[in-house]
Amino acid sequence: MRLGLVLGYWGAAPTPGFVELAQEAERLGFDSVWTAESWGSDVFTPLTWIAAHTSRIRLGTGIAQLAARTPTATAMHAMTLDHLSGGRMLLGLGLSGPQVVEGWYGRPFPRSPLTAVREYVEVIRQVLRREKPVTLDGRYHSHPYAGSDGTGLGKPLKPILHPLRAELPILLGAEGPKNIAQTARIADGWLPLYWSPERADLYAEPLAAAKPGFMVAPMVHARVCADVEEGLAPIRAMLGFYIGGMGAQSRNFHADLMARMGFEAEARRIQELFLAGRREEAIAAVPTAFADEISLVGPRERISERLAAWHASPVTDLLVTSRDSQTLRTLAELVL
Repeated sequence: MRLGLVLGYWGAAPTPGFVELAQEAERLGFDSVWTAESWGSDVFTPLTWIAAHTSRIRLGTGIAQLAARTPTATAMHAMTLDHLSGGRMLLGLGLSGPQVVEGWYGRPFPRSPLTAVREYVEVIRQVLRREKPVTLDGRYHSHPYAGSDGTGLGKPLKPILHPLRAELPILLGAEGPKNIAQTARIADGWLPLYWSPERADLYAEPLAAAKPGFMVAPMVHARVCADVEEGLAPIRAMLGFYIGGMGAQSRNFHADLMARMGFEAEARRIQELFLAGRREEAIAAVPTAFADEISLVGPRERISERLAAWHASPVTDLLVTSRDSQTLRTLAELVL
């Protein structure tokens, strides 16, 4: 099982010391470092800055939002950074949700998400393979553009730049069973949001079509500390926000995922409280058991014991969300 460092996206200002943390992860033997985007900092620029200050660690987007760029623009970013870094790029992609896609990017959320993702990946694959000009007769990502509001003058093109790797790894963030099953068929890896090694059987069927070498790389909050409840407090706060507020009451992918994991009543209660403006109560309603089983928190001995279940699961890469150097060192010692 490899280790990755998750840096996420910036808040009101650049995260202090993010380059130094990536360098420390590289020294410790971490395989990858991952950045993110939501509606603030973008996912590629910090990763490029990290690439310039490291030499070995792989560079992942976790995740690049599909609505932010056309598939050809995303492919341009990926193959450019792959060249600059000497072949270290991992392209993680995801749809996000209707609230962000329509509220921030000003674009319609696709009525058929599976089709939209499949076409997006297909266009990127064509760009990276550079076998012929890109063409796709699609519902969402036709190339050349075929809409009635166009000029009809578009012509198929292939990239001027020769990609460093035609098979640059593409990973997808997917939560629903159908999305996970499609990910296993068309991608090189999966980025689960909430992964419980105790419930790995939930994903056995959707992952059945995965090819050899397929990456299963969940993002895991980790903290070495004496008090488990105290260590879980920020994780419960994060879950309260995502499950309660990152989506509408009728459509929240995070809440739906929590429900499928056996916490349906709790997920709906968190939503109800958060959307009523009772944020602190929503956070308090996050079950400690749920926060704990998708995290690695507590004394070193406890984390060591709990890692056995992660090793026994299909997980290939443990992507650690932590900005604490001691936690990173401890995990490197226990895992690597």
